[in-house]
Amino acid sequence: MNGDTGNTGRRARLLDALLAVAIGAAVVLAATAAAAPDALDLVLVAAGSLALAEHRRAPRTVLVVTTLAMSGYVLHAQPGSWAAFPVLAAVHTAARSGHRLWGVAASALFLTGYFTVMMAAAPAAEDTVERTLLLLGWFLCAGVTGLIDKNWQAYLRQTEQRALDAERSRDETALRRAGEERLRIARELHDSLTHSISIVKLQAGVAVHLARKRGTEVEPALLAIQEASGEAMRELRATLEVLRTDVVEPGTGLDRIGELAERARSAGIALSVDISGDERPLPVDVDRAAYRIVQEALTNVARHADRARTVVRLTYGEGSLTVHIDDHGPCAPGDAVTAGTGLTGMRERVTALGGTLDAAPRGAGGFSVRAELPLRTVGTTG
Repeated sequence: MNGDTGNTGRRARLLDALLAVAIGAAVVLAATAAAAPDALDLVLVAAGSLALAEHRRAPRTVLVVTTLAMSGYVLHAQPGSWAAFPVLAAVHTAARSGHRLWGVAASALFLTGYFTVMMAAAPAAEDTVERTLLLLGWFLCAGVTGLIDKNWQAYLRQTEQRALDAERSRDETALRRAGEERLRIARELHDSLTHSISIVKLQAGVAVHLARKRGTEVEPALLAIQEASGEAMRELRATLEVLRTDVVEPGTGLDRIGELAERARSAGIALSVDISGDERPLPVDVDRAAYRIVQEALTNVARHADRARTVVRLTYGEGSLTVHIDDHGPCAPGDAVTAGTGLTGMRERVTALGGTLDAAPRGAGGFSVRAELPLRTVGTTG
C-alpha cells in the first residue's frame, strides 16, 4: 500500500511539473508572437510559471511568487491578457486548497497592476476596461472552479470513508455471527459427543478394572479403547475451548507425534516414524495441520488397511515441511479411491496453507499420503 501511495505521489508531481512547463511555454509563445521578449521577461515568466509545479505542497507561496513575478512581467513588458494564465492557475489551486482570501487578494493585486499599466500605455480606455473585465471574469471562474474541485475532493473522501465504515460494519457483523455459530457448535458437541465418549471411556475403564480384579489378562484392544477414548476426550475439550475462545491450543502439533505413534502401535499398527532435516519450531497452523494429517492417515490405516505396516516420514526443508505416510495395506495400484471426510479434510487443510496433497495407491501396493506444507515466519497463525 505504501508503494502504491508513493507511485501515485510521484505521478502527481510529474504531472504538475509538465503542466507548469506547458503554461510557461504557452506564455512564452504568446509573448514571442507579440514582440521578442528580453532576458528579464523570460526570467519572470519562468519564475511565475514553474512555481506552479509546487502548488500541492505550498499553494500560498506559489500564489505569492506567481502573482509577483507575472505582475512584474506586466509592468516591464505591457503584454496582453495571456500574461494572466499562470496567476489564474495559482488562484485556482489556492481556492482548491481552502485559501480563498489569498486568491481574492492575488486577483485584486494582479488586476489592479494590469489595469494601471495598460491605462498608462494604451490611449484606448475602453479596450483596457474590456480586457480587465474579461480577466475579472476569468479570475472569478478560477476561484469558483477551485472551490468546486475542493468540495468534490471532500465528497470523494467522505464517500470512501463511508464505504470503509460499511465494510468494517460488515466484517464486525460477520465476526459476531461466526462467534455465535462457534458457540452453537460447541454446545452441540458438548451435549452429544462429550456424553457418548464419556460413556465409552467409563465402560472401558470398568472392563479393564474387572479384568484385573479377576486376575485375567486385559485385552490390548480394550486398553487401546480406553486410551483412545481418553485422548478423544482431551481433544474434544481442546476443540470446545478453541470454539469458545478462538485460540489455537498449542499442544496439538508434532510435539505429540510420539503419543500418537504409541496409540497407533497399541491399536496393532506396526508403525515407524522417521524425522529428517533441520527439526525446528513450526508456525502454529502448519504444526497443527501436519499432526492432523498424520492422525487421519493412521486412522485410515486402522479402518481400511487392516492395521498394515506403516511408515511416517517428516522432512524439514528450508521452505517447506513434507509429511509422507506409506502403508502396506491391501490397496492395489489402479484401485478406485473414494475421498471421504478424512481425505477431504486433509486436502482442505493443506490447500488453506497453500500446500499440495497427493493421496493415491502405491505402485508396490498399499496407500500413500504425501503433503507438502510451505513454512512461513514462526508464530504466524491461520
